[in-house]
Amino acid sequence: MSRLIPTTAASADPADALAADVFARACPSRRTMETVTSKWGILALAALTQGEYRFNALRRRVDGVSEKMLSQTLQALERDGLVRRDVQATIPPRVEYSLTPLGVRIAAKLRELIDLIESEMPAVIAAQTRYDRAKPPASSA
Repeated sequence: MSRLIPTTAASADPADALAADVFARACPSRRTMETVTSKWGILALAALTQGEYRFNALRRRVDGVSEKMLSQTLQALERDGLVRRDVQATIPPRVEYSLTPLGVRIAAKLRELIDLIESEMPAVIAAQTRYDRAKPPASSA
């Protein structure tokens, strides 16, 4: 589904807009989709549906993500307007991450997908087992 997008970050005039089409190679929506649907993007957004997190608490919640990957993911999500980074002027500085209104809407859809996948895991595991049993073993070369 095409949506109008500004041609520049400063432009908000609909007359200066292009139709967003994630299937088009040069469409900026494709990069945002890559960030949102990356393994760490989905998990960070879904975790933030539960409320604000400090960096290390979010890293513990998203088990397995490295500090570097979480930092890069949060920066990309912040750039796309999905995550808010709030730095509080304390010593040491306290930084909290939360969802923006746009992030809330997108994360809600991701949460629905996660819930569906989790609820269907018995069927997925059964399909994997059937597939693995029917597939002939790979020949060694």
